Amino acid sequence: MNLRRSFSFQNAANASAAESRPALTDEGAMPDLGSVLGAGENGNWLNSVPLNRQSLRGKVVLVDFWTYSCINSLRNLPYMQSWATKYKDAGLVVIGVHTPEFSFEKEHANVEVAVRDYNLTYPIAIDSGYRIWEAFNNDSWPADYFVDGKGRIRYVHVGEGDYAASERVIRELLKENGAGALPEGALSLSAPGVEAPPSIGTQESPETYVGYRRAENFSSPGRLAGDAAKVYSPPASPDLNQWGLGGSWNVGAESAVLQGAPGKIVFRFHSRDLHLVLGPAADGKPVRFKVKLDDAAPGNDHGTDTAPDGSGQVQWIRLYQLVRQKGEVKDRTFEIDFLDPGVRAFVFTFG
Repeated sequence: MNLRRSFSFQNAANASAAESRPALTDEGAMPDLGSVLGAGENGNWLNSVPLNRQSLRGKVVLVDFWTYSCINSLRNLPYMQSWATKYKDAGLVVIGVHTPEFSFEKEHANVEVAVRDYNLTYPIAIDSGYRIWEAFNNDSWPADYFVDGKGRIRYVHVGEGDYAASERVIRELLKENGAGALPEGALSLSAPGVEAPPSIGTQESPETYVGYRRAENFSSPGRLAGDAAKVYSPPASPDLNQWGLGGSWNVGAESAVLQGAPGKIVFRFHSRDLHLVLGPAADGKPVRFKVKLDDAAPGNDHGTDTAPDGSGQVQWIRLYQLVRQKGEVKDRTFEIDFLDPGVRAFVFTFG
């Protein structure tokens, strides 16, 4: 099974007329969600009774594949929620399919918290067994499938962005389906925090995994020791997009776990935003941290999960926004010091 995050982002304001009118084709019938999940998995729905071909008959459907630690997915969510509300009376049903990347995202309780935290009220199917993912032959987060009133997939959009074109597809399918007057005006959202659009043209740092299965550009002296505790020294002068560990860590396939405090992670990056997916200790005890930029407190460049003095706390397993540069975006050295043991670090993402 191929899993990948998609990073494409189209600034709708700069889209050409041709790009804003995507061609509608017939990509086949939408899989019956009721048959895919099966009767024994009816509890895998949030905000809704289980949906199936019969209950969706005559509806225009937008299926959004997402996972709650993926920054690309999170930036898509305000549009999904807004379209679900705006076009509900015209016959649109938005369905979020939560298919996990990491093992912690398979836990029902974690998905419930994420749905609540991001104020999602449309139906969410919990697809922890990848059954819907495989039925759609999907391979990306986020990925959106636009289905007409006859149950045919008419358009597919992979990646975030290009929202004006996606809304045009929704409107065209609703009109085909006999909807009367539709709400006027295309959405133009200004989401805060992690859901804000990426800074186009300033991002030079790639998604970077901490677990050894997909780790790249590790620059601490010596190699990563997989599935074994090891004391690491942080790189003294990392080059752009290099990173390293300091302290005693056990690096597994998905994440690195701090064995004893203090410990740190260093990353040389170039982007407006820096995010890190983190989890507290296995017993749930919060982990305190302190962030520095170029060996100083971040000040006005702190993220939503960091105070100006760099302090913060890992209380739940999710994506943390640790840096949002307010001025010129340039190469910076990020350092996060953990003051308590047990923290789990998964992946860096940028925006």
